[in-house]
Amino acid sequence: MRLIPTVLLACTLVSPMAMAQNTAPTPSAAEAPVSAAGQWRASKLVGVNIYNEQNDNIGEVNDVIIASSGKVDGVIVSVGGFLGMGEHNVMMKLDQIKFANKAGTTTTGSTSSDSKQWYPDRGTVNATKDQLKAMPQFKY
Repeated sequence: MRLIPTVLLACTLVSPMAMAQNTAPTPSAAEAPVSAAGQWRASKLVGVNIYNEQNDNIGEVNDVIIASSGKVDGVIVSVGGFLGMGEHNVMMKLDQIKFANKAGTTTTGSTSSDSKQWYPDRGTVNATKDQLKAMPQFKY
C-alpha cells in the first residue's frame, strides 16, 4: 500500500521533465532562420495601399487572384468609394505595380534578408485614380 503513493509521486516528478525534453526544439530547428526573401503572404498583401507617381493614395489591394496552376494571375485593386461603398475593382498584373517597403524604394518580390515582414508596405502604379476607374470593372 505504501508503494502506490511513492510510485505516483515519482511519476508526477518525472513527467514534466520528460515532456520538456520532448518539446524542446532541436538545435538545427532553433538555428534555422525564417526568411521572407522572395516570398509574400497573400493574406498580408491584401490591404496594401496603392499610390500613383505623384504619391497620391489611389486605392488598395483587395484580393489576390490565383490560377488553378498555382500562378498568381493578378491582384484586385479597389479604387474610390468609402467604407466599401461605391468602390471600383480592377484587376492588375503584378508587373504593373512597383512594390516597395517604403516610399522611394522599389522591390521585385523580395525583402531585405533580415526582414521578416513578408509583404510590401506600398505599391505604385503609373496611372491616376480616374484612369483606374476607367478600366473595366472586375466582377467576381
